[in-house]
Amino acid sequence: MPILSQKSATTFFHLAFWVFPLTLSIAACNPTENQTATQSANTDTLKLLYWQAPTILNPHLSTGLKDVEASRITLEPLASFDNDGEMVPFLAAEIPSIENGGLSEDRKSVTWKLKPELKWSDGTPFTAEDVAFTYDFISTPEVGATTAGIYELIETVEAIDPTTVKITFKKPNPAWFAVFVGTEGMILPKHKFAAYRGAKAREAPANLMAVGTGPYRVVTFKPGDVVVYEANPEFREAEKVGFKRVELKGGGDATSAARAVMQTGDADFAYNLQLEAPVLKELSEAGKGRVASISNSQVERVLINFTDPNRETAEGERSSLQFPHPFFSEVEVRQAFNLAIARDEIAQQLYGSMGNPTANFLVAPQQFVSPNTRYEFNPEKAATLLDDAGWKDTDGNGIRDKNGVEMRIIFQTSVNPLRQKTQEIIKQALTKIGVAVELKSIDPSVFFSSDPASRDTTERFEADLQMFTTGNTNPDPVSYLQTYICNSIPQKKNNWSGDNVSRYCNPEYDALWQQSTEELDPQKRQALFIQMNDLLVNQAVVLPIVDRQETVGVSNSLDGFELTPWDLNTWKIAQWKRKEG
Repeated sequence: MPILSQKSATTFFHLAFWVFPLTLSIAACNPTENQTATQSANTDTLKLLYWQAPTILNPHLSTGLKDVEASRITLEPLASFDNDGEMVPFLAAEIPSIENGGLSEDRKSVTWKLKPELKWSDGTPFTAEDVAFTYDFISTPEVGATTAGIYELIETVEAIDPTTVKITFKKPNPAWFAVFVGTEGMILPKHKFAAYRGAKAREAPANLMAVGTGPYRVVTFKPGDVVVYEANPEFREAEKVGFKRVELKGGGDATSAARAVMQTGDADFAYNLQLEAPVLKELSEAGKGRVASISNSQVERVLINFTDPNRETAEGERSSLQFPHPFFSEVEVRQAFNLAIARDEIAQQLYGSMGNPTANFLVAPQQFVSPNTRYEFNPEKAATLLDDAGWKDTDGNGIRDKNGVEMRIIFQTSVNPLRQKTQEIIKQALTKIGVAVELKSIDPSVFFSSDPASRDTTERFEADLQMFTTGNTNPDPVSYLQTYICNSIPQKKNNWSGDNVSRYCNPEYDALWQQSTEELDPQKRQALFIQMNDLLVNQAVVLPIVDRQETVGVSNSLDGFELTPWDLNTWKIAQWKRKEG
């Protein structure tokens, strides 16, 4: 392994942002003053390294978790869930219940009481009107909000008074806590977005210079590079905030990010350390930091394109619903590809203790995990399935074909050493059974940007297969399972918004999901969730690979860090502090 790879060098130059100004100031001071100034700067500044750089600070306009992570430092939801699945209030004064009158007995409405005298980071009062506006913004089709699907069950959101907001659902809603809560629940300031509620949503200055209620406020933001925050003097507990300044740097790769925290001590936190287990273990032994991990709902999966990425409509749209995929429309082909994934090898060689092979799309909470599914690595069986489906090598060139179409695919994912090695393992097996595979890797800041102008995003999906990780961000998985309903398909007419990037559409699945949104009996809902998972798995709609833990690097000098499976790493950044001594 080279001492400094090209990607590591990129991160080195990013880290120079922190180091070089300090070096210049040292030259102007005496040694004692230098040491004192350096110690003070290190104590007062929290340094976060995200090798997937954020490009926008509006969580409702991006599917990239790196954007949502950066947004969460300044924006907040009404409440969230801790590691035990218990609700924790943020902007809410209390958690609604039937006992305190906040939740209606029929689950058709919920009333939230807000903390009094809250302010946005620019000093503007925060009120229930901001909550109501956030719903209006998200639910306006022209906005193209990536979180819109979660809010579709709402009938109205009313600001009863400045500190009371009532949400009424179209039908009794067993998952009433899915809206305005956790990762997808961050509230936007009405006074910053009112003029951009529509097709101009992405032009709002607050998408970059976010104004929030959280512990830190944005000072500068260079998309794809750096976000600088300062302590928010308007924060309700400003005296408890641990740092004067937060610097979130983007770029480089996961290896160099881990090294910066655990080996050199140049950073305090490193995001998403999706690294091979031996590399992570070696870096953690350097003594400057530790690996923090937690089992959650995240599944690394291969997604199948149900539309043809090689054909264009008259309007220039690829992966259009007008053109079904020439071979992935056949369930036997998808099942054959599923049999060609060596999950055990990928999990053991690459993830180690940080991931387990899985056949399931839904892997948490445990009561919703299907006991019915199995995975199998069997290339011979896969070849037989393809033969039986009529996909054979008729011209002897080593590539299967049928009706003049050869089985050639583009398999894309984000730039990441572990993902590239996973791609290689899968490609090797597919090549042996007669599939021509071209691998493509895209910079994560582009791949996960949700930029409608880019053709390389997960939503545009101008490839045959793609690979990334997602999971449910709520103990109730109804919003996560909404991923595969028909009206969640991104396409040109909705500005490529929606989570159903595979373009899968099955009325049977939609009906099951609709039932789950209304069923109040816990056992019946559990059965519906398992049934949806099994449909996706058995029809090889999605190919789950590894149930992977959330893994980050944390400096030994940092205190107060707390992970939860149901929110972002930065969810409790207000309590992060530098250890004394």
